[in-house]
Amino acid sequence: MYRKILNYLEEWKKSEYRKPLILQGARQVGKTYAILEFGRRYYENVAYFNFETDPKLNATFEENISPEYLIPILSHIAGKTIVREKTLIVFDEVQLCERALTSLKYFCEAAPEYHIIVAGSFLGVAVSRTKFSFPVGKVDMKTLYPMDMEEFMMALGQEELAEKIRASFRMDTPLPSVLHDRAMQIYRQYLVVGGMPECVMQFSQTGDYVLVRHTQDTILAGYLNDMSKYNNLNEIKKTRLVYDNITVQLSRKNTRFQYKLVKKGGRAAEFENAIEWLVLSGIVSQVYRVEQIRKPLENYRDIDAFKIYVSDTGLLCAKKNLAAEDILYMSDELNDFKGGMTENYVSIQLTINGYQPCYWESERGAEIDFVIQRDGGIIPVEVKAADNTKAKSLKVYMDTYRPAYAIKLSARNFGFDDGKKTVPLYAAFCI
Repeated sequence: MYRKILNYLEEWKKSEYRKPLILQGARQVGKTYAILEFGRRYYENVAYFNFETDPKLNATFEENISPEYLIPILSHIAGKTIVREKTLIVFDEVQLCERALTSLKYFCEAAPEYHIIVAGSFLGVAVSRTKFSFPVGKVDMKTLYPMDMEEFMMALGQEELAEKIRASFRMDTPLPSVLHDRAMQIYRQYLVVGGMPECVMQFSQTGDYVLVRHTQDTILAGYLNDMSKYNNLNEIKKTRLVYDNITVQLSRKNTRFQYKLVKKGGRAAEFENAIEWLVLSGIVSQVYRVEQIRKPLENYRDIDAFKIYVSDTGLLCAKKNLAAEDILYMSDELNDFKGGMTENYVSIQLTINGYQPCYWESERGAEIDFVIQRDGGIIPVEVKAADNTKAKSLKVYMDTYRPAYAIKLSARNFGFDDGKKTVPLYAAFCI
């Protein structure tokens, strides 16, 4: 399956300023597959080392972590000669070996001709919670997320439809109704399946939602195990409580995170470490309220007001134990959850595209789901689960701040009217 990360990796390989690369992201998002596929395409061979499946590897880094010392030993372990610029060296699950991570500094300084990519699922957690000697300034870093809507379409053999969607987005011209309806159907399939590569592969090959759900349940069980394995003993129960409560929060009209919904009388001091762990592990993301519409938005975030979204819509639906049919046909029984689920989907697409979205509220309760920095300006993004495009809050925002334009995501076809760019939900990847 095609992953956009391969384009980034190709540019990394060509760059004269290339440093050892850290590829991070939640478990099961396809880091190892992407790296090995990249190595297969662009290098003569790959020297792959996994610190989880081969714990004895740690001993290799205990005595000396200079490249001159390590390369002959690693060549012996891999059973192949590691050649400058022709061999891709891969350290997987590197969070389990602090010294291997530190060695990247010396590869950058003393042996930049060796191409190294390291991957880790809990690097953010490991680095923040232990005494890691992180190679600051000596590495390139990239986060891999689940597959976005466009990658999902391509996995289903819908490359031509994806191209037409991009063209309609650029020109603000409606898709033919038959293509629009087909794209909305695929969008709803994406809500159910999500972007975890194994789930997407199974669905593209079988179309079996039951099989996909079994895989999603396995991934969720793995996340719960990781909360015990990589977490502080005192925080395990709190982390699980927060994670289990996210779907409850997304079912409310106001999706702002409330500690009291996690536990009666709950407060920030009790749960903030648990939330930080979930964010650092890549399992969830936080979207903060912005107090002022000024650049850079990050400077005006209210750290006490935020929403939490799950990193994958398929896992969100599996966690909520929603039937595929209810989502595919948008059952009325899901009315309380549709808004939060749709917001979650849009948050994922924006994050994958490199945005750090915020949300906005007026003193009188008007709310814009997302505010992003785009095209040199600050652009509001309004999200509707259906084709209802009445957006009183958006009018309040536009009258107050006069943005260059606004984006309205809904079930409606493409268009542009009165300063508002109408974008169908399936095209959120174009933003």
